[in-house]
Amino acid sequence: MRVLVGDIGGTKTGLAVAEVDGDQVAVSEAVRYPSGDYGALADIVRRYLDEAGAVCDAGSFAIAGPVVDRHSKTTNLPWEVDAAELEQALDLGRVHLLNDLEAVAWGVAALGADDLAEVQAGEPDASGEARGNACVVAPGTGLGEAGLYWDGERHHAFATEGGHTDFAPTDQREFALLQHLQGRFGRVSWERVVSGMGIGNIYSFLADFHRAEHPPAVASALAGDGDLAAAVAESADSGCPVCAETMDLFAVLFGREAGNMALKHMALGGVYLGGGIAPKNLDLLRAGGFQQGFLEKGRMRSLMERMPVRVILNQQAPLLGAGRFAAQD
Repeated sequence: MRVLVGDIGGTKTGLAVAEVDGDQVAVSEAVRYPSGDYGALADIVRRYLDEAGAVCDAGSFAIAGPVVDRHSKTTNLPWEVDAAELEQALDLGRVHLLNDLEAVAWGVAALGADDLAEVQAGEPDASGEARGNACVVAPGTGLGEAGLYWDGERHHAFATEGGHTDFAPTDQREFALLQHLQGRFGRVSWERVVSGMGIGNIYSFLADFHRAEHPPAVASALAGDGDLAAAVAESADSGCPVCAETMDLFAVLFGREAGNMALKHMALGGVYLGGGIAPKNLDLLRAGGFQQGFLEKGRMRSLMERMPVRVILNQQAPLLGAGRFAAQD
């Protein structure tokens, strides 16, 4: 089955052709476009089809936002995407829309050993495998989360909007962070602290708290020239103490929310860390702060220790999952 697959994010939209055979998915002709340069998804897809000359049986698009009744209003883009309208506009027999993290979750079964990096080994069951429910937590432009329930033989992915639940501080510094962000945003969700924007928000709080001078890369990003989260991470590696504190706190909060998600899904089958930030910060996630946040669940600590935690290295996971999702129809 040939499927036109897409990963529609707030920053980039990736399109490709997927050949699907069961859990095996081969992706080719992948192209990425800056999402903000286009007024609608159809405009990007039309350009891709014209340039690639691709002929597909169906379309399947992973959207950064909730999908209800084959319709989505994107979270970080001013787009409304409707599957029926895309079918007519693009002359595709069938168009599927799914949440982007649901797509990543569908893509997990198509990943190989080289597509994953271990953060916590966990404890496999008697078969030597980690069976049971699983989940995906993915900080990027925003914070996406999805679940996979285990039916005894295989996983089934489902979407959530868990990244928009309320942020909960646990110590005085985090309470001060919450108050700082409430002054800016009112309500504060986990996405405000565990995401690319979250790194920027944490840095802003700590820089104000310490009355720190911005390092050059951060000052440039704050002026609108570059990505603030990347600049903070780069400056942390270069010795900026406030940036290093930012990344350390980010890791703890990321671990805590990943642990929250894992507890809610009883994720003995695995916790998968997706998005663009985790693979770029493997050393940070393995340094101890993430695991501290993940494991500190009181009486549930021993349960948390049994859960495997892995980072998804393959950035085509949403495309793989979109292809698998279309093949289920």
